Amino acid sequence: MVRHADPPLLALRGVSKRYGAVRALSDVELEIHAGEVVALVGDNGAGKSTLVKVIAGVEPADEGVIEWEGGPVRIDRPHDAQALGIATVFQDLALCDDLDVVGNLFLGRELTRFGVLDEVEMERRALGLFRGLSLRVPGVRMPVAALSSGQRQAVAVSRSLLGEPRLVLFDEPTAALGIEQTTQILDLVEDLRERGTGVLLISHSMGDVKAVADWVAVLRLGRNNGFFDVTATSQEQIASSVTGATDNAVTRRRAGAGEAS
Repeated sequence: MVRHADPPLLALRGVSKRYGAVRALSDVELEIHAGEVVALVGDNGAGKSTLVKVIAGVEPADEGVIEWEGGPVRIDRPHDAQALGIATVFQDLALCDDLDVVGNLFLGRELTRFGVLDEVEMERRALGLFRGLSLRVPGVRMPVAALSSGQRQAVAVSRSLLGEPRLVLFDEPTAALGIEQTTQILDLVEDLRERGTGVLLISHSMGDVKAVADWVAVLRLGRNNGFFDVTATSQEQIASSVTGATDNAVTRRRAGAGEAS
């Protein structure tokens, strides 16, 4: 597989992040194109969630350059990422249990009419969003605290897609889900690719990665340790890069596919 000739939607160039004396990310390089699913894999502590937080503006990078459609940008706050069209579904979901589904979907961006909350319009949009995404919840007026883990995940995913983002970051979206719910999320990822949306998928499940990803980027100890074409790379090769059996595998990037133009 050869990547698009157009500039990437998002590119990280030499991005680093420190927490005191701990260097969580070191000179990380990453590219994500529109209509492409890139899986980010690595052992616990490899820096995957930190990288997502950097892109999402939760933990700004200390060094390096972030590019959006070929030009440098600053992402210092979540608002900066959202303004570019970047949406994030964090592993902890960040939902408010005391609010209903509609309240969670529109939290911080409530719709108003004549100075009061437009509950009817928010409910209408919520119902349409769930129908369009083929995600199911028992009712949009149910408290989130009463939902199952899969239904809570559906709410978090739906909230991220309200503004029709151009890039969606998923941090372990299927970790606590059953088979049917996992299938729904993976189908949604494929649907986003069909729409031309870029996707960064963090997952410990190689089955999920093989099912939906176009490329796999490996992080090891906060550094790049491989970039692979999913269709041309075995699961064993990727696992070796994750564990360190194949260090500096980035020099063999796009194994079997050649360098992209």
